[in-house]
Amino acid sequence: MKLKPIVTTLFTLLLLFMYAEGTSQILSERERADMRNEILADRFNNLLPKLMDETDIDMWLVISREYNEDPVMRTMLPARWLNARRRTILVFYRNKEKNTIEKLAVARYDVGKNIQSAWDKEKQPNQWQRLVEIIQERNPEKIAVNFSEHFGIADGLVHTDFKELKEALPGFLESKIVSAEPLAIAWIETRTEKEMQLYNSLVQVTHDIIDEAFSSKVITPGETTTDDVVWWMRQKVTDMGLETWFHPTVDVQRSNEALKSHIESFSKAKQDEIIRPGDLLHCDFGITYITLNTDCQQHAYVLKKGETKVPEFLAEAFKTGNRVQDIFTNNFETGKTGNAILLESLAEGKDEGLRPSIYTHPLGTYGHSSGTTLGMWDSQGGVPVNGDYPLHENTVYAIELNNTTYIEEWDKDVRIMLEEAGFWGPNGFRYVNGRQEEIKPINTY
Repeated sequence: MKLKPIVTTLFTLLLLFMYAEGTSQILSERERADMRNEILADRFNNLLPKLMDETDIDMWLVISREYNEDPVMRTMLPARWLNARRRTILVFYRNKEKNTIEKLAVARYDVGKNIQSAWDKEKQPNQWQRLVEIIQERNPEKIAVNFSEHFGIADGLVHTDFKELKEALPGFLESKIVSAEPLAIAWIETRTEKEMQLYNSLVQVTHDIIDEAFSSKVITPGETTTDDVVWWMRQKVTDMGLETWFHPTVDVQRSNEALKSHIESFSKAKQDEIIRPGDLLHCDFGITYITLNTDCQQHAYVLKKGETKVPEFLAEAFKTGNRVQDIFTNNFETGKTGNAILLESLAEGKDEGLRPSIYTHPLGTYGHSSGTTLGMWDSQGGVPVNGDYPLHENTVYAIELNNTTYIEEWDKDVRIMLEEAGFWGPNGFRYVNGRQEEIKPINTY
């Protein structure tokens, strides 16, 4: 009983250490492991029972083999487990009447401190039969396993394991098999208080890296290319002991070039575009740190000789992007579907004379995570199935969108593309750690 305050203090001390030397302080591998395990214990003991009750699932099986892990199992492994071992079968059994949850592993080993091994191979050589014994002893109403037609992260049970599971179960138990989709999505999308304490720092680190990348320290107009900046960001992340979950992009809009399409701005943009004075730069960048991911898009402007600030016409264009963000997030409402929020926001923006596009996705344990999908760049009329999933509280989203606006001074359209981590909770919407509200000026003179 006396351990809980000590562990909580350790978690708090680690967070304070992250702030102690500035916003980009990164914990050692051992300290990260302690924080990861602390977060995981909290999720298993406090979050999982609640989610199982809400989704009306009393038994959940998560089954994987080494190097072929279910995406859900990846989020359940302790810091010292980089992969599953042999075949690992996790069993979560919730007894709502007794208010208990059992966390068992039909495996040769305990899975960290949270999940206890429930298989003695010498007593019962057959792993599947031991699983059957555990199920029969508890007699659950449902046996939920990870298969899903539309949510890939919830579809992690491979064909072979599913086939062998059904072959091992007697008929009366096989008939209890159901999809764990609602529980798997809830586990993946729901953020705890401890995770949100960490998330703030993680987003700040992301912002810090972008600030440095979009500065005279990295960019010399006429010499530095967009690809140089991209690889600087990748190297910076590696040097800090972090990882990226996708390859960053940096692209350019300028006065004498027509606006590229959305897909050209990302997948077909010139990788070695030389950066020049007067360029409007844009990046797409995210990092992974202690179970969580960020996803951020920001803009910078390379000042021309004699300029002391970003031109007013670009500053005004940028405000339209912020306005689309406000319209969009003001339409968030628990229980409302992603498609409903999307269509309401697009209609409201167009009524104001804007030209918005919204393609926001769940963010957290995975970058493109499971949960409420609020548009895709090529599905502005709504996203079938995934867009019909309702908004839940204590969830994080990459608030990703753009607005196209005509710039008279350039005699062309400019696209303001923004993305920031945003949290939806009991008290409404907030950005995890602020948002960009002005174009970053890059002064190289």
